[in-house]
Amino acid sequence: MEIQLINHQGNRYSYNMLAKATVTPKQAPSFNRIVYSAAHVVSNPLAAADPWINTPLDWEATLAYRRYLWSLGFGVAEAMDTAQRGMGLDWPTSLELIQRTLLAAKDYPNALVASGCGTDHLESDQVKSLDDVIRAYEYQMEAIEALGGKLIIMASRALVKVAKSPDDYEKVYARIISQAKQPVILHWLGDMFDPALNGYWGYQDLDKATQTALDIINAYKDKVDGIKVSLLDKEREINMRRRLPAGVRMYTGDDFNYPELIAGDGIGTETVHQQSDALLGIFDAIAPTASNALQQLAFGNSKGFIQTLEPTLALSRHIFQAPTRFYKTGVVFMAWLNGHQSHFSMVGGQQSARSVQHLCDLFVLADKAGLFLNPELAHAHAVVFENSHINF
Repeated sequence: MEIQLINHQGNRYSYNMLAKATVTPKQAPSFNRIVYSAAHVVSNPLAAADPWINTPLDWEATLAYRRYLWSLGFGVAEAMDTAQRGMGLDWPTSLELIQRTLLAAKDYPNALVASGCGTDHLESDQVKSLDDVIRAYEYQMEAIEALGGKLIIMASRALVKVAKSPDDYEKVYARIISQAKQPVILHWLGDMFDPALNGYWGYQDLDKATQTALDIINAYKDKVDGIKVSLLDKEREINMRRRLPAGVRMYTGDDFNYPELIAGDGIGTETVHQQSDALLGIFDAIAPTASNALQQLAFGNSKGFIQTLEPTLALSRHIFQAPTRFYKTGVVFMAWLNGHQSHFSMVGGQQSARSVQHLCDLFVLADKAGLFLNPELAHAHAVVFENSHINF
């Protein structure tokens, strides 16, 4: 199949698709890692609302994608960065999303759901003190736990604003972690994902910041399930992983190096030191292939695991290239190409956050990696994209 795309010189060119369809597992597999996919949301472009102010969702399509992820063996990390939390998805809609997802999960035995708990309902001018931050976390914590939800303690822009030292981070996290009804996942989101989080844990120096995070985890190790590290720095993640207390997991958030980090290196006295579990946005975009790879790993075929995932790295590094915070556009574009939603429209108009060339390159990389469920459908959707952006 041939398609007209546009290159970085602004010129049209013909691309002949390889059109090799990805293979979907026939039944829900079991993994030997705990693996969450951060899940995107499907906007409702036909809602009579201002899409830059309101956040109307297509609930049927949004929940259908979560069911799809569970069917492939993944847990769902709900209302996180991939769902445009803090970039279009407001707290009231996030809470409704969490509620609907937890209800849907009851139809899937052993389905994992962990939900983002943050402070994003606060306006910047409302944040004056650490107590304001604590109250905000507690407000969301109470709402999520009332639904029976497990918490992912999201990094807080409000905390960055008012914290004066690492001790302030320790005070806030101690208060929140100690109250949690079940062990929490901490999330260290790097400033490449959100510039407002620069200097998190009280330091610009990442070595010192890592130590602060480890000090908090060690103080409450029985209340911490793990930490998701999204710094796109594999050596830093490995170093931190080897220093975690026994029983506390490293959930890789490294969308550049996930095959190697999940496979592990076997170094360390504890299993959690030797390998990473995962909480990844890219698994939303490559779910069937990632599921196949993880099943191979569970069967002891680490070589097959790496070989299956390696072709996806070029696409992932493209989707998450700087400015990294706009990666959600690529994730949703892939969902549309694969027929999981009927349109390429996003909350907050974020479909415009990447260039035509970027998305054309994404299409080529996905095709070369064999990541389309139905290459003919992907081609048809790409032609729609072509006609709306190139035929001018």
